[in-house]
Amino acid sequence: MARGNQRDLARAKNQKKQQEAAKSQKKGDSKKRMETDAEILRAKQKAADERKAAEAAAKK
Repeated sequence: MARGNQRDLARAKNQKKQQEAAKSQKKGDSKKRMETDAEILRAKQKAADERKAAEAAAKK
C-alpha cells in the first residue's frame, strides 16, 4: 500500500525521460542530416580560424 505513491513518481519520472529521449532523436534522412551537421561544423571552424587570425594580428 505504501508503494503506490512511489510507483506513481517512478512512472512520471520514466515518462519524462522517454519524452526527452524522443525529443532528442534526430529524424529524417541520415545523409541529409550528416551534410547539415557538417555544414554547421565547417561554419564553427571558419569562425574559430577567423578569431585566431584576429588574435594573432592583434598581438603583432
